[in-house]
Amino acid sequence: MAALARIIGTALAGGVVLPLAVLAVMLVFYVMDSRCGTPGDSGGCEMGIAMMVLSASPVGAALGLIVGIVRSIRKRRTGS
Repeated sequence: MAALARIIGTALAGGVVLPLAVLAVMLVFYVMDSRCGTPGDSGGCEMGIAMMVLSASPVGAALGLIVGIVRSIRKRRTGS
């Protein structure tokens, strides 16, 4: 039961950490892009950031799930 809790915990952590990392990277690109924030942009850059962050959440959760399963299997094999 503890292994299942750890697996779910890593999946939830991945679902939070990856979108935050994507947000940080996208904000750097937003600042560096001279077209973002201009009247002709009309929110395109901001919506792109939002979509990238929302898209990263399930990917991060899936990666966290995989990491949690692998760590659980390795821990079971070593007997720790």
